[in-house]
Amino acid sequence: MEFRHTTVLLEETVNGAFGDADGIYADLTAGGGGHSLELAKRLSGGRLICFDRDKEAIEAAGVRLKGFPVTLVNRNFADMNEVFDDLGVDKLDGIMADLGVSSHQLDDAERGFSFHNDAALDMRMSGEGLSARDVVNDYTEDELKRILYEYGEEKFAPKIARGIVQAREGSPIERTGELAEIIKRSVPAAYRREKNPCRKSFQAIRIEVNGELDALDKALTDGFDRLKIGGRMAIITFHSLEDRIVKNRFKEFCTGCICPPEFPVCVCGRKPRGELVSKKPITPSTEELAENPRSRSAKLRVIEKIND
Repeated sequence: MEFRHTTVLLEETVNGAFGDADGIYADLTAGGGGHSLELAKRLSGGRLICFDRDKEAIEAAGVRLKGFPVTLVNRNFADMNEVFDDLGVDKLDGIMADLGVSSHQLDDAERGFSFHNDAALDMRMSGEGLSARDVVNDYTEDELKRILYEYGEEKFAPKIARGIVQAREGSPIERTGELAEIIKRSVPAAYRREKNPCRKSFQAIRIEVNGELDALDKALTDGFDRLKIGGRMAIITFHSLEDRIVKNRFKEFCTGCICPPEFPVCVCGRKPRGELVSKKPITPSTEELAENPRSRSAKLRVIEKIND
């Protein structure tokens, strides 16, 4: 299957991260290379380093970015410090990321990300390690309930976790279609009529399989540390858990004195390290929403580094 991914907030993201045509940049989620290509076109003597844990994404990006000053890295972006050290890169002028699952991963039924198609339970972005099948069949009921609550914000987590455990007692759950039916049976009929009840649970299991939130938190810290003063980080999120992490981490970077309010003068000496480029997140335009309905939940936050 050809790797296809519709690039979201293209100009806004690249404009947010880009500053110097001779600079060094990183795209933490190369995907099909949409954001990377736009940024690479702007380089004259600079360099772009593209990460993606998905081998198919890296192969597609390699074709699209051929001839540009780009280094492709088939690694988790949480490993960026090791990669940058190996490449001899100290500081960066800009970082961008388009988080979450790609259109290609959702549309390729065999990857097992979507509840709309029946396929083997997988959901691994890298194709290696823990799979959705492992989570669904090997996690305890309490562990399943925890990830459904924490990563799916699913109010019916106890019922769904119980339903999964009961269903697998007969035989392992192997297919996305099986899991979807179990989830539907486990929630009230009114909830099923209101919306597809599988969305939150599939999201939760995918996040667990890929360790997405832990990787994001580490990448934000390591990436911001790598920025030059004046460098920018532009991050697109697609659900509240990701956005909360980005928002809170950016707020931390922008926070100065943390002395108790009753202190007459600052004794901590802490200064803000960053400054938000826009106070509110940037969202897709009406035109983009019409062309790409999947962009409806996208939020872009941009921060500039002002101090080490």
